[in-house]
Amino acid sequence: MKPILIDFPESFESKRLTIRAPLPGDGTELNTAVRETFDDLKIHMPWAKEIPTVEESEARVRRARCDFLSREDLWLLLFLKGRNTLVGSSGLHRINWDVPKFEIGYWCRKNFQRQGYITESTEAITKFAFEVLGAKRVEVRCDPQNVRSRRIPERLGFQLEGTLRNEARTPSGELCDILVFAKIHP
Repeated sequence: MKPILIDFPESFESKRLTIRAPLPGDGTELNTAVRETFDDLKIHMPWAKEIPTVEESEARVRRARCDFLSREDLWLLLFLKGRNTLVGSSGLHRINWDVPKFEIGYWCRKNFQRQGYITESTEAITKFAFEVLGAKRVEVRCDPQNVRSRRIPERLGFQLEGTLRNEARTPSGELCDILVFAKIHP
């Protein structure tokens, strides 16, 4: 079956979060969250080169909406349950529907860091990938220097499969290794 024909929910919940696909109009809240967190984001996120305008954030949301509908990339926004307060973003990326396998990426808004939201959302997204999307493999990849990001898959029982040496460049241009953590279908 072609991925574009695969039906699944666009939102689901964890204990404290509504996890959902981006929608037109989300750009303003996304922009506010990125602006608040930019000093952290620019250290580890290659896309965080400049603070975006509200219009650029809205365009990003709408492109992500198209990618979600075509099943090419499943970017997910993390909102406090019952509120329009963005906690961060995550999603299922680098999708291979033939396996199927997915990679989870994430970042957390400054005011919500160190409160377990990313661990909670990663656990819920992993469950969604296995139970709803039929995943056979879910990965988390991160720079070994990003200790807080690395703790998420460790805490959730992902296995460290290896280190890809000189695999990427940091946003500042330095070569870095990438850790590959994975869970396979239970």
